[in-house]
Amino acid sequence: MDSITLKNFRCFREKQTARLAPLTLLVGENSTGKTSFLAMVRVLSDIASRFRNPDFKEDPYDLGSFDEIAHNRGGRGRKAEQFEAGFTVKREGRRPVLGKFDFTFGKNGSTPIPVRRYVAHGNNWIDESWAEDAPYSLRVGTARGSWQVHVSDQRMAPSLVDRDVIIPPYYFLMARLDSNHQDEMDFLPLEDSPPLNGEDREGLLELSHGHIHVAERAFATAPVRSKPRRTYDPSRPTPDPEGDYVPMYLADVYSRDKQAWQALKEVLERYGDASGLFDEISIKRLGNTESEPFQVQVRKSGGRPKGPWRNLIDVGYGVSQALPVITELLRKDAGRVFLLQQPEVHLHPMAQAALGTLFCEVVGPNRQLIVETHSDHLLDRVRMEVRDGKGDISPEDVSILFFERGDLDVHIHSLRIDEEGNILDAPESYRRFFMEETAKALGL
Repeated sequence: MDSITLKNFRCFREKQTARLAPLTLLVGENSTGKTSFLAMVRVLSDIASRFRNPDFKEDPYDLGSFDEIAHNRGGRGRKAEQFEAGFTVKREGRRPVLGKFDFTFGKNGSTPIPVRRYVAHGNNWIDESWAEDAPYSLRVGTARGSWQVHVSDQRMAPSLVDRDVIIPPYYFLMARLDSNHQDEMDFLPLEDSPPLNGEDREGLLELSHGHIHVAERAFATAPVRSKPRRTYDPSRPTPDPEGDYVPMYLADVYSRDKQAWQALKEVLERYGDASGLFDEISIKRLGNTESEPFQVQVRKSGGRPKGPWRNLIDVGYGVSQALPVITELLRKDAGRVFLLQQPEVHLHPMAQAALGTLFCEVVGPNRQLIVETHSDHLLDRVRMEVRDGKGDISPEDVSILFFERGDLDVHIHSLRIDEEGNILDAPESYRRFFMEETAKALGL
């Protein structure tokens, strides 16, 4: 995703667009909508990747019912009846093409449901709308014009209400776009547009097949990860927001693929050393088979001889809080989009800064991180990584979203950094906060 657009969603009243980059950092005061922003990214990812109706209450986000999600300024008639969200995607190539995916949400009872879907790729677009008191409407467009698609039988139209699966437009348009069966009355020209031709049909068919949607849903972490245990019983390592599965995943890799374990162990230990948390990590089996309990152990080397191995539960909370985040990012089959809530929780400033370096190392054209953080150490390390140019991270690869509270809503400022790591276009409120903190530190 290259940008997110919101309107009347939670604390975001005015329509506004925020720039996303391979590494996007969300900063601002508490209760300014950063977690809600992450939740909407996940909702849009779900709709676009799985064609499923969104779940606004799925862990680690619980945004409540429609009335709790739609913007409300208080008083009679000041509650939004709909809210909007969408994203853009750039398709690189000889001729870069911008894709667009927008939704409008109404409600079915207390549940938010999509009532309009707009999908565009280049000059081709499809616009569908549903309403409780109106029939299904479908319009399409290309570079040559726009057309209203005739729906003779509303029973054949796709419905979003009471469905888990959102029907892609392809299934409804396919027959009408088939050149061998097309009825001229199926596509009624709008605004003096010419009749639909073969080139129009080809572009719309490509779009309706879903070429705009993202490849997979985003993986989201909770702000507080699971507590460590002294001993673990083997179980299937199914990912979860709290990272409870991570010890099982490590033990599974350790037992089944020694080469993959050595590769994962190496990168985990590199972060452990850079953060000061640990120098080595190991799995200790308490029996002779994979079905026996096991322990996760780490060691902090004190030179020669090396220090003793210690159980994960005996080395402080920071290790167990960082391990799920770094394991998920570094695992061999890691995903492409990550939504991280406060990954710095319970970490020493040195470990927070090391996370900034790690994030800069793992992002790229096929890996995107959107990180909610309150850590200046993490943010400053990202700026220094760009300034020092040690890796592949560039100024364009970083976006800083500053969430500023107004009277009854929040404005998102999309900030950039230059090649020296300086933050550009920061509003006065952003600069004032850090200047006041610096003055306090200096006793001024």
